[in-house]
Amino acid sequence: MTFPEVTFVGPSVDDPELMVKLPAALGDFLRETNGLVAGAGAFHLRGASQEPTWHSLRDAWEGPRSFQALYRAVHAEDVPFAEEALGDQFLLREGVVYRLDAETGDLVSLNLGFTQFMDAVAADPLGALNLAPLRRFRSEGGSLQPGQLLSAYPPFCTKESGAGVSLGAIDTFDRRAFLAHFAQQVAGVPDGGTSAYADEDLKGMVYKRLID
Repeated sequence: MTFPEVTFVGPSVDDPELMVKLPAALGDFLRETNGLVAGAGAFHLRGASQEPTWHSLRDAWEGPRSFQALYRAVHAEDVPFAEEALGDQFLLREGVVYRLDAETGDLVSLNLGFTQFMDAVAADPLGALNLAPLRRFRSEGGSLQPGQLLSAYPPFCTKESGAGVSLGAIDTFDRRAFLAHFAQQVAGVPDGGTSAYADEDLKGMVYKRLID
């Protein structure tokens, strides 16, 4: 499979201990290409490498910055193998790919295996990924560098986003931290509920769910 606009290819595998833990299809792929950033930042497949840390699958899977530490819905066995431009995550759970909405913490099965999912991304990225915000950002002269994600404010899961959002390139870890913090604060807020966030600039926003 081939991917358009590849801006980063991972270094050689230097985390062999991690490789033995991976599902077979993912491990086989990483032996050939140890992760990449494609679509000019639209899709990031992590690799079995220690550096750079934003690309490290181990860093995303284990430890204080792991998604299991940041989101209640993510289990220790879930493999956070990839992400899209806005920071939504793709996890492997018992051979099936799930999508984590990073704003809300909602986890939904895509009913695809790893190879099926990767084929879908390569063949139809518009259908497999949320590309509209990145396309708008690029049309306005913006670009995502490897190690960056796309920031959107106000968050898409708020009513206020209907009036438009501001987009910008931001450090991957800063974006992940904001999304996880935001998801923790909207946990338990009903659809249409008014937030009571600790952050002054987020108070009063009306929450709306993106996933039925």
